[in-house]
Amino acid sequence: MKLSTQNIVLASPFLIIGISFGTAFLFGSIIGKWAFIPIILVHWCLFLFFTLRYTEKETRKKWLQKPRGPFGWNILAIFIGILPLPLFLMHYETLGIWQVWLPWILLALINPWIEEFYWRGLLLEYTKNWSTWTAILFTSLVFALSHAVFGVNSELNSGLTVMVSTLVMGIIWGLVFKKTNSLRWIIFAHFLVDFFNLSASSFLDLYEKGNW
Repeated sequence: MKLSTQNIVLASPFLIIGISFGTAFLFGSIIGKWAFIPIILVHWCLFLFFTLRYTEKETRKKWLQKPRGPFGWNILAIFIGILPLPLFLMHYETLGIWQVWLPWILLALINPWIEEFYWRGLLLEYTKNWSTWTAILFTSLVFALSHAVFGVNSELNSGLTVMVSTLVMGIIWGLVFKKTNSLRWIIFAHFLVDFFNLSASSFLDLYEKGNW
């Protein structure tokens, strides 16, 4: 039986998660904590493939339109983005060498666009005939599960706290997208999270878990 386009898109998070865990275990056995780099590259390639393959250019442009409705929804998205600021202020010195700060800044600049186009744009586009909360919860759960892959080789990115925080992030940003019909400020908020979270430093466990 031929799979429908919708079924392919809705199955894609589970394919991506499976491939990502395989990548994490394979490269973790070879390069240890630096496995976060191939994991992210695999993520980006797969996110881009599904987003570009299963959406039209006009649809993607629409995601970047001026937000509709009260601007307070965008403030909520940005609020989530600044929550990791104390972490940045306490551990920014871990960015002292280029091997750490270069992947950190590249991830912060590139990742929000690719991830938001996939997790909020593509997946919410293909679940728009679902109830609002069913769509948001589905996309947020797979969003959180996809981030669990980084816990395979990094203690700082393992555990229930990371899963719950990522789930909440996904729910808030999914709700904001539903209310504003725009990814513009959500992408900026995601940039703030990746920037303040010191991604490369945390993937390499350069500070102690729970040390805020």
